[in-house]
Amino acid sequence: MQFTKNYFAERNIPVEVAFSWGATEAKVVEGLCDAIVEVTETGTTIRAHGLKIIKDLLLTNTRLIANKKAWEDPFKRAKIEKMNLLLQGALKAERMVGLKMNMPKAKMDMASELLPSLTSPTVSSLSDPAWLSVEIVVDESIVRDLIPELKALGAEGIIEYPLNKVI
Repeated sequence: MQFTKNYFAERNIPVEVAFSWGATEAKVVEGLCDAIVEVTETGTTIRAHGLKIIKDLLLTNTRLIANKKAWEDPFKRAKIEKMNLLLQGALKAERMVGLKMNMPKAKMDMASELLPSLTSPTVSSLSDPAWLSVEIVVDESIVRDLIPELKALGAEGIIEYPLNKVI
């Protein structure tokens, strides 16, 4: 809140600043305020409420910063490195999804040509020897094209699921 007050004060713009407990965009739509200052990653919710971003007041990014003394301590350094590993895994997972499906065994060679994955697909036998269970981790951006292609090859029971971490 202080950042917002300072921002407008430095520009001699008289405003009344009040803290909002959630649903900030709706308050403008309902006429409870004239404008908002909101922390947003994409602005999707703001646009969904029919609002427009007029000005970016601050652009930020997240950093993991370690105290030099802590970094020199092997125990603390190991903890920091583990934390970094998990954070990087969570960031990587944001743009990836898992796909799981049943694939006719006779079509697996053709399917393998379509299936990008981190290393190679996980393929398991099913109780019906004519079918395989196939699981992959892929970039979310290709799923909308990939699923119809897999379906055309005979894939069934295709499940797309979000990932929490990819390490």
